[in-house]
Amino acid sequence: MGRMAKLFTPLSVRGVTFKNRIVVSPMCQYAAVDGHATDWHFDHHARFALGGVGGALVEATGILPEGRITPDCLGIWDDAHIPGLSRIVATYHRQGAAIGIQIGHAGRKASSTAPWDGGWALPEDDPRAWQTVAPSAIAYHEDWPVPHELTEAEIEGIVEAFVAAALRAVAAGFDFVEIHGAHGYLLHEFVSPVSNKRTDRYGGSAENRMRLSLEVASRVRAVIPETMPLFYRASCIDRIPGEGLTLDDTVSLAAALKAVGVDVVDCSAGGILVRTNPGHIKEGPAFQVGFAERIRTEAGIATMAVGAITEPEQAEEIIASGKADLVALAREMLSDSNFAHRAALALGIERPDFVLPERYAFYLQFRRPQA
Repeated sequence: MGRMAKLFTPLSVRGVTFKNRIVVSPMCQYAAVDGHATDWHFDHHARFALGGVGGALVEATGILPEGRITPDCLGIWDDAHIPGLSRIVATYHRQGAAIGIQIGHAGRKASSTAPWDGGWALPEDDPRAWQTVAPSAIAYHEDWPVPHELTEAEIEGIVEAFVAAALRAVAAGFDFVEIHGAHGYLLHEFVSPVSNKRTDRYGGSAENRMRLSLEVASRVRAVIPETMPLFYRASCIDRIPGEGLTLDDTVSLAAALKAVGVDVVDCSAGGILVRTNPGHIKEGPAFQVGFAERIRTEAGIATMAVGAITEPEQAEEIIASGKADLVALAREMLSDSNFAHRAALALGIERPDFVLPERYAFYLQFRRPQA
């Protein structure tokens, strides 16, 4: 008889059940053509779908062409994008996994290059470049272009684009939607006092700076099915003491998001300035789990922990101790797309091979001596 591992218990959120608590974190692939998914995206996701995960998220997907991080990012601003995304959805559904999509706008960090090409702003004379937008006309870095400060009418257009993108996600067959409010992109730029110096109803007080995120969440919630979970990825702290967002701020944001119908907060950090980008932060294992735990406890909302979660025992402890409801893995999944199988073996659950498809599990069960 195998042991009971909390990591392998199902979780139901509204009308969707995750068969286990392991989720593939959204990972930008910079492989799209005019926003369309390509064979690379299908191959990328097929690895994880076959690996036994409970759920997954398609990468940051632009709600508008100018909302992409790079010219090579996925898009969901046109109905023509739906068929390619539906192909990814079907890959996960064939394996009984829940699949979501992260929709967002890159704001002042848009019009840039892929990380392996420097991850920097495209030169303004590059034909692929475009005018970026932000809450205030403050550049992301002194060497980046100054963004256009959005008018209130333009902000309404952004909200409408989020709504339209969510409806396309529903049409593509996704099980859940995640609003990207982290890593220095547009919604985070509005929430953070570092990048938002507005004096209208979208700036100044914490309540005003949260307004756009809450409007987007509320309007998206109103158009997607009641049974569809809504996630929100937050940068829980800015890592700029005395000036940036604190965890107290994000607890308040999470409570407000819950009130407008968000179900899960995906707890990340950083990104509002170059030095605070997630890739620049060198901390220990599971270094962001404390954010998820405190938001779960104090805001009373389900959370997903992410960041340097690499070991089965570590993932199990996060779930078993109530620090988070889901764990999201990115780089570890790239290293081992069968992480769920490794975890099932390490945690000693009954019939561990059968977290994988039966066509694999049947043969794998004979690799080890039978008890």
